Amino acid sequence: MTQKITEQYTEDAIQVLEGLDPVRKRPGMYIGSTDERGLQHLIIEIVDNSIDEALAGYCDNIKVTLMRNGACCVRDNGRGIPTGMHKTEHKSAVEVVLTKLHAGGKFGGKGYKISGGLHGVGLSVVNALSTDLEVDVYQNGKIYHQDYKRGIPQNPLTVVGNTNETGTQITFLPDPEIFETVDFNYETLKSRFKEIAFLNKGLSISLTDEREGRERSETFHYEGGIVEFVEALNKGRETLFPKPIYINKEADDYQVEICFQYNDGYNEVLHAYANNINTEEGGTHLVGFKNSLTKIINDYGVQNKILKENEKLSGEDVREGITAIISVKLTEPQFEGQTKTKLGNSEMRGYVEKVMTDEFGAFLEENPGPARELVLKCVTAQRARDAARSARELTRRKGVLESTTLPGKLADCTSKNAKECEIYLVEGDSAGGTAKEGRDRRYQAILPLRGKILNVEKARLHRILENNEIKAMITAFGCGVSNEFDESKLRYDKIICMTDADVDGSHIRILMLTFFFRFMRPLIEHGHIYIAQPPLYRVKRPSGDRYFFNDDDLNLYLDSLDRKGYELQRYKGLGEMNAEQLWETTMNPETRTMLQVTMEDAFEADQIFTLLMGEQPELRREFIEQNAKLVEDLDI
Repeated sequence: MTQKITEQYTEDAIQVLEGLDPVRKRPGMYIGSTDERGLQHLIIEIVDNSIDEALAGYCDNIKVTLMRNGACCVRDNGRGIPTGMHKTEHKSAVEVVLTKLHAGGKFGGKGYKISGGLHGVGLSVVNALSTDLEVDVYQNGKIYHQDYKRGIPQNPLTVVGNTNETGTQITFLPDPEIFETVDFNYETLKSRFKEIAFLNKGLSISLTDEREGRERSETFHYEGGIVEFVEALNKGRETLFPKPIYINKEADDYQVEICFQYNDGYNEVLHAYANNINTEEGGTHLVGFKNSLTKIINDYGVQNKILKENEKLSGEDVREGITAIISVKLTEPQFEGQTKTKLGNSEMRGYVEKVMTDEFGAFLEENPGPARELVLKCVTAQRARDAARSARELTRRKGVLESTTLPGKLADCTSKNAKECEIYLVEGDSAGGTAKEGRDRRYQAILPLRGKILNVEKARLHRILENNEIKAMITAFGCGVSNEFDESKLRYDKIICMTDADVDGSHIRILMLTFFFRFMRPLIEHGHIYIAQPPLYRVKRPSGDRYFFNDDDLNLYLDSLDRKGYELQRYKGLGEMNAEQLWETTMNPETRTMLQVTMEDAFEADQIFTLLMGEQPELRREFIEQNAKLVEDLDI
């Protein structure tokens, strides 16, 4: 139904937003969102400017400080923003950069040959979305200073001192009128800065948190660059070659830097970057790498009689167990979509393919022993993939991978609207029976799992598909697995791991998370996985029952009583609760507490899963020894 507006549509209805008004009016257009992710983006934009100075060869140190008053300070030792008067704007170049959209040194190639960031709008956007911003430029032996409030200059650029240093310092306080939260996330920033330091060898980035109760500081510096990146990703794994293969080729308009190494695992880990931006959706540089890798290994295998003339390895076969970083830098990057997650420059595919053919082809010719071992590893992967394909076809014929044939032990919900549905993965038939009695059957499904599922970190897909509990989960979710995963077919918006609050329950939960991470990662990335929080204690009193999830809260409550007239129950498992108690404490959306599983740092997550679930117990022991002090009360 449409509603007619009676006001006249005349020239008076056309609004012109001056200066930085468009940014404050529609902040999401410039930083993506006004939630925590958008807030973090403010810091990233300023740091990207400093990175551009590093790419140009003028900066090797960046310091980021989260201040006690909620502000953030970013300081670099680059050339500093130009401080002279702008010829056409008749104000300092610093003020132009901070108040004009699409003003900066990234256009025309005069200021920066290679750059990331928002192409000239980054600093002005940060200024517009901050209640207060101070800029200090160290240049020409002087310190220049200027203050802003919500993007409006409070005074002209002024000399406030002398210095022997160079660089720029931006201190800003995000505007709570704009953002849902103004609390910066240290871990998110740490992940990004660590990544940047890997991609720019020799660059130091320090992150300091001065906020009360959160004080800490770290510096990221890697002389080995992406070689150290690959070595860090492969920590805890047996590798095929003693050292990663490193390729670096520079030309006038681009640089291609590639590092990769094979390990004894079954997963491929590929990270592609363009001008330091993580192109999560890939693009032409990644296509070039994949195509050339497949062709080079096939050609070598045939030429050296390891493969038959008509035998051909697929891309999946040659990438099993690979860890690779592909980093390209180019003067005119073309990104598909506003989020810059896919590189579109068609010429970059050819550049990468040529560099790989020249460098990796020569490596194989010069190292016949490792080269033969690599081809044989790929042949083994091919056979395992054929077995997995047969297993999938067999299970599909039996209806296991089809969402229309649900597992018999699944107590499904009646609603067919996936957005409102949730499924509980419950440890054991006993707890499963209680959960089935206590649930709201309209939107809550229950899938009891018997025993511990297979550790998928140590198994190929065909073995994984033979595990009954994993088959039951795949069938119930309805969205497929591995390369056949399709999130649009997911039958439940929330997948909730509900296990006992003991060591076995924790182990079962980590086995589930390992499976999700390796074969259904988007479920974690898009916030579908949750961990139920059943209580540990029940205090029964005539006035009513109270439940507690930890010893501290329990003891605090007991200390407030006269120590008489109550009964204390310690739950050892979910099966000790009746249906009403389980509903009230763990399943009722109005009263329950759940943890959402998120993945802010894929690099760290990959390392942790490899360490905890992989083949090297000495690394697991080292991790336990280092973190044992964090466990205050271990119930064994």
